[in-house]
Amino acid sequence: MTTLDFVGAAPVRHNVASIRLHEDLWRVTRADGEVLGYVERHTTAAGARFTAKRMLPRQRRFLPIGDFWSVDDALDCFRF
Repeated sequence: MTTLDFVGAAPVRHNVASIRLHEDLWRVTRADGEVLGYVERHTTAAGARFTAKRMLPRQRRFLPIGDFWSVDDALDCFRF
């Protein structure tokens, strides 16, 4: 399990915090610092899309959860 100790400064919603790493990437953690995954923004012909990816530390890979039209919807899928 990957845990970060500096997450306290990030806004927490539904026990999930997000930290914007750069313009198109957010790290998603639990309030205690456990890394859950990432949300990445990419541009399509229809507009911006946000891809949520769950981190699977034992398998050392990411599992795509889905594509969303808003960053809030992409972040909400990490609540479960």
